[in-house]
Amino acid sequence: MMIGILAVQGAFVEHKYMLDKLGVKSFEIRQKNDLNREIDGLILPGGESTAMHRLLIDLDLYTDIKQMILAGLPVFGTCAGMILLAKHIENQETHHLGVMNITVKRNAYGRQLGSFMTQDFFNKKKIPMTFIRAPYVLSVGDNVEVLSVVNEKIVAAREKNMLATAFHPELTTSTYIHEYFIHMVNQGL
Repeated sequence: MMIGILAVQGAFVEHKYMLDKLGVKSFEIRQKNDLNREIDGLILPGGESTAMHRLLIDLDLYTDIKQMILAGLPVFGTCAGMILLAKHIENQETHHLGVMNITVKRNAYGRQLGSFMTQDFFNKKKIPMTFIRAPYVLSVGDNVEVLSVVNEKIVAAREKNMLATAFHPELTTSTYIHEYFIHMVNQGL
């Protein structure tokens, strides 16, 4: 198994550490020719979604990555990665990759001072969650499974081959969410 981690901006190194901990091979995607490697799954890290979107276009990665996801490549987006995946962003006419049937609210918990940590349930298991200038899901469309709700806000969801979290599981000691994603990859979903 080989997981590609988008490494143009954001917290990509932390995802690599998590995959290393699980014994899963990974590589960083920085330029178009990196997409020529064998890839079984893709991680879109947290960071700044507008900057990441711009870099996807400037580096000519946008169309290929979008097509790979639409063709069924398992993808896991955290925080900004969730925003990249969303079909709709509140108060914004445009979207980024726009492949997941969710509507998100950017910086929903406020600025950096609104960041927080909590313990809550993801798919019936209590795990640590770190929220940094995080979005949340305002609404989900057909075929989207809600996996976690914190303070009555949707913070994790899955649609077919796409997993998205508003929080940063890569910034905790728990490998549970990454294991969940690897299970998705192993199932070919």
